[in-house]
Amino acid sequence: MAANSLRRIASNDLFRSRASVLRAVRALGQWVGCAVLGAAIIVPGFAQTGHPNGVPRSQRHEYRHEIAQLEEAWREAILKSDSAALDKLLADDYTGITAKGAIQTKDQAIESLKSGALQLTVLEILDRKVRVYGATAVVTSMAELTGSKSDEEMTGRYRYTRVYVRNPQGQWKIVSFEASRIQESADHK
Repeated sequence: MAANSLRRIASNDLFRSRASVLRAVRALGQWVGCAVLGAAIIVPGFAQTGHPNGVPRSQRHEYRHEIAQLEEAWREAILKSDSAALDKLLADDYTGITAKGAIQTKDQAIESLKSGALQLTVLEILDRKVRVYGATAVVTSMAELTGSKSDEEMTGRYRYTRVYVRNPQGQWKIVSFEASRIQESADHK
């Protein structure tokens, strides 16, 4: 098929010179190269499971359900200052980034809850989206909260991203969290 296309191009008056034909072949080669590169990126997920991101649709649905339950467990742990529950949810190498840009380890997050430095009385989760990529799940959401951290009032709306990884034992663990405060229009003045 490609050979017939090249013959048609070569027979066209625009491509009478050998240099023009070579340019056309190079352009076609670049297009084919891009197609091969694209396939190399997309196909590995298909090669393992036959599905675009490595997980069959029914499994992704089950994983999303599991993550939604874990998100609720996280919410309850924060509201009840349950450091033992939070400890079970966080991976040992967990890294959080607070709305003020501070980095927080698993031990620091648990200590913040244990010591009472973080106390939330309201934590409503809105606009939650869960995306699953093989053994990784990314949660984005908005949280409306009321409470305090280190005796400083912490009320407002925040956007956050939380990343879960499914470990070899089949348990989802939170490996990363980042929060950003949503600036209200009055805050912009």
